[in-house]
Amino acid sequence: MKIDGTDIADCWALTPADHVLVMAKSGANRVDFALLLLFYRAHGRFPNEPEEIEPGAVGKVVQQLGMADVSHDGLNTAARTWKRYRAEIRAMFGYREATVADAEMLSEWLRDQAAVAGGASEHLDALLNARCRELLIEPPSNDRSDRIVRAAMYAHDERFCATILGRLTPTMRARLEALLRPAGSKDDEGPEVKEAPGTAPALLLQLRGDPGQPSLASVQDQLAKLELIRRLELPADLFGHTLPHELECYRQRVAVEAPYELRRHPEATRLTWLAAFAHLRGRTLIDDLVDLLIETIHHIGARAERKVDRELLDDIKRVTGKQNLLFEIADATLGKPDGIVREVVFPVVSEETLRDLVKEWKATGPTYRTTLRTMIRNSYKGHYRRMVPQVLHVLNFRSNNERHRPTIQALDLMKRYAGTKVHTFPVEEEVPLDGVVRGLWREAVIEKDAQGRQRVNRITYEICVLEALREQLRCKEIWVAGANRYRNPDEDLPADF
Repeated sequence: MKIDGTDIADCWALTPADHVLVMAKSGANRVDFALLLLFYRAHGRFPNEPEEIEPGAVGKVVQQLGMADVSHDGLNTAARTWKRYRAEIRAMFGYREATVADAEMLSEWLRDQAAVAGGASEHLDALLNARCRELLIEPPSNDRSDRIVRAAMYAHDERFCATILGRLTPTMRARLEALLRPAGSKDDEGPEVKEAPGTAPALLLQLRGDPGQPSLASVQDQLAKLELIRRLELPADLFGHTLPHELECYRQRVAVEAPYELRRHPEATRLTWLAAFAHLRGRTLIDDLVDLLIETIHHIGARAERKVDRELLDDIKRVTGKQNLLFEIADATLGKPDGIVREVVFPVVSEETLRDLVKEWKATGPTYRTTLRTMIRNSYKGHYRRMVPQVLHVLNFRSNNERHRPTIQALDLMKRYAGTKVHTFPVEEEVPLDGVVRGLWREAVIEKDAQGRQRVNRITYEICVLEALREQLRCKEIWVAGANRYRNPDEDLPADF
């Protein structure tokens, strides 16, 4: 560990000039003076407690002074001597004690630093000590430093909330205030009272809570919450230069306080907290919607697989030793190539075994895949398809990679035809297939009309698009505007990367 480039172990080494100063003191106080001098040189301040001095430092200083026969039990300097030594050491290094004016100046300086470096008290305390050393001011005591830091944080919060309030229009302020009241209620000037049991909950409470299990109901619930957030119409760059952990602190205050408690705060503070909560909650809701969409797409396929497996399980009888059966059939057939199947093959492999082989092949081969596709299509068409237009309407999917542009184009195509009832896309419509439709689905997507022209089945194509979207969202090849976890991957890199 180093302090100002100097190893801690070397901080307790006396220079020749230090030795002269120390030896000018009386024998009983030489060790105390030397310890104060060396500690001040290393830390820019005096120790608040004797325990701050390293245990081995006393022995090292005593050894350098040649006072091995003198016992030392700690800093036992008398008050007057202690004060005189402190003043002498300060003068030697050019430092001075902090005044009331210095405290106000440092508090204002810290307030400006909090806007850039954040309002963490530990970080501000380190900045305060560094600033004191730059100005050759002895850092205040711990209690006084805490007061300066708290005053700076409070001033920073006040100025920040006033700035945010100034950017909110009267309409935005009224909509934010409405979050603290039940839906449909009117504002009044009466005294603030706690909500009585049985009354309608405030709109703010509707924004809390997790989305739950993936389902059509949970998707619609999240869409309603996101619509409530977007109706606030907050500026997109309202918190553009605010550090994330500061916004998170404001969000947590709103998340744990009851609406009647939030109404007691000053207007600037209350509205800033609500705006920060709405800003972060909107990003979280978009993440939740993407999660629900990904899980729902997976759920459709997994549920269809389980259902098909259950339906075919009774018809499937796994036949073991299929290779041996093949060799036996081949040997019997070659032995009597002109014979009758019932007389040549069945004695080697029974008719029942051959029937089981055919059923197994149908259950695991093309027939199984066709049945599975049909099951997925019916499940999507009959239930899950109702939520797709709503989700696509509120989410803005983007990609930075030209390779994945076909999926983005396919999503735009789905949006354009969301309100129509066409069975297949028009012939003149350009429908992206490569990179969207997998090989197993291509034969089900493309069909022929009465004129023999190839047409793209709309419902089956939508399933393929959603499956491609799921895979590319999971690896961030496609991202969502306004999201947090699914945000633009370029934002994950440092600005100077």
